[in-house]
Amino acid sequence: MAEEGGFRGKSMKAIASDVAEGYVTVNPLFVKKFDKDMIKGLYENINKGMTGIRNEKVSYSDTVSLRQRNMRLQRMHNALVVLRNIAREKRIQL
Repeated sequence: MAEEGGFRGKSMKAIASDVAEGYVTVNPLFVKKFDKDMIKGLYENINKGMTGIRNEKVSYSDTVSLRQRNMRLQRMHNALVVLRNIAREKRIQL
């Protein structure tokens, strides 16, 4: 679709960030337009994003920021589950 693995003018890193913030939901309809390399790229960028979120320092007494962090991790984890299932159906090695 696009030269550098982008989608609708956005890089896969930007899409992974949007997934974390809840602006984009990864579902089979969203991923339907992706080719093999785009699926792999999004999967890798979501994994990197999750690592970055986990490495952020959060005070355990600050429940609001802790909850926001956990929500971002949950959104990204759900996106990974969807991508893994789609990759398995399409026989794509992640």
